[in-house]
Formats: sequence, structure tokens, C-alpha cells
Amino acid sequence: MHQFTIEPLFGTDHWSIAGYSIPFTNSALWMALTAGVLLLFVAGGMKRELVPGRWQMAVEGFTGFIDNLLAANIGPAGKKYVPYIFSLFMFILFANVLGLLPLMLVGVHPFTPTSHFTVTGVLAIMSFAIVLIVGFARHGLHFFSLFVPHGTPWWLLWLIPIIELISFLVRPFSLALRLFVAMMAGHVLLEVLSSFVIGSANSGPLWGSIVGIPSFLLMIAICALELLVAGIQAYVFALLTSLYLNDAENLH
Repeated sequence: MHQFTIEPLFGTDHWSIAGYSIPFTNSALWMALTAGVLLLFVAGGMKRELVPGRWQMAVEGFTGFIDNLLAANIGPAGKKYVPYIFSLFMFILFANVLGLLPLMLVGVHPFTPTSHFTVTGVLAIMSFAIVLIVGFARHGLHFFSLFVPHGTPWWLLWLIPIIELISFLVRPFSLALRLFVAMMAGHVLLEVLSSFVIGSANSGPLWGSIVGIPSFLLMIAICALELLVAGIQAYVFALLTSLYLNDAENLH
């Protein structure tokens, strides 16, 4: 499980504020790299050429994708959330993909920040906080009517609001847990299969043929699946966040 270990870098394990250690870790480094790659990606697509190149088309394509997602789930009011949802989607996508790069071939140990619940939890809480702020800012105390669905029988008014409130409060936890589990499970599976390949290769040509080759082929397939999962999980996170924002914007 070394690939999931958070370690201080550059001798920063002694940094502290008010007695709390705040080292610059490998997780912080890869989040900073992810943010830097995202900034470079967006900056490269802001040329606004009359005939856009591939880079500009890629940025505009992702932006249009998020714009359509919010328009479908929220409506015209969703346009103001495009910068946040775009940044959220692209950050998760880049973090997932960068953690899958075979950088160990050049001596660099890749790290996937989204394989830690603390990172996905902060992203989920941040999105949940925006939902609460928007909901109370637009509807005031009427926002609590979200917990009483339209058409609820009067004799269930003592039970349905409790169920709806629990479901609402579980949203950030499930949002963070889904991304964390998907990325961690995929990495663990790749680690297990790679250990089979290395172990069988060291055991001789017979075991290398019986165990190593099938494991290697399966590992290639799992790598392709992980790339697909990296995109799907970023999309699901953005989709669910947009649906929660729809509850805050279009409360009935």
C-alpha cells in the first residue's frame, strides 16, 4: 500500500502552526501539479482564434459539455455555475489521469490525491456548502420545504422530513466515498496484478507463461478500464453536484 502513503517532502515534516504539523506532502505536490496542468490546459485554449486549433477546440469542447450538463439539469440559471463545475470536473479528471501515468519508468512515483477520502471529502463538503449557501440565499427558511416533498400525505409528515433530512445530510459523504473507493480499488487491483506478473516472471518461464502472461494482459485491460473510470467518476461528481444545485435553485 506504499502508493497510498502520504509522506512529507523537502524536509518539511517540522513545519507547524499552533503546534499542528503542516508538512508539504506528496499529496499536496500532486494536487499542485494537477492545478498547474489544469491552468496550462485552460490558458492554452484561450487564444480565441477564428479558426480554432485542436487545443482550443478541446477546451471549448469541455466547457460546452459542462454548459450543456448544467443547462439540462438546472436550466438557464445554471450558466453561472459553469466556472465552478468546470474546474471541479477538470481537476478530478486530471488528478485521476495523472495518477495512472507510468512515471515509475523514469523514476517518479505517481500519486493519486483522489484515492484519499480527505481530498474527495473536502471537494464534496465544498460543493455541499455552495448548495446550502445558494439554497438559503434564494429561498430563506423556505429552503426547509425541500425535506417535505410535494404531495406528502399529512399522516406521514412526522416521518418523511426525517428521512429526507438524513438523505440530504448523507449526500456529501456518498459523493466523496464514491470517488475515493473507485480510484483506490482500481489502483489496488493494478498493484495485485502487477505483483502476479513480477512474481511469476521471477519464478521461471513455466509460471511466467501460466500466470504472468494472463495477468499482464488482464492488467492492460484494467489500465484501459481505469482510464474510463477516471473520466466517469469526474463526470458523476459533476453531475451529482449539478443536481444538488438544481434543488437549491429550483425549489418548489
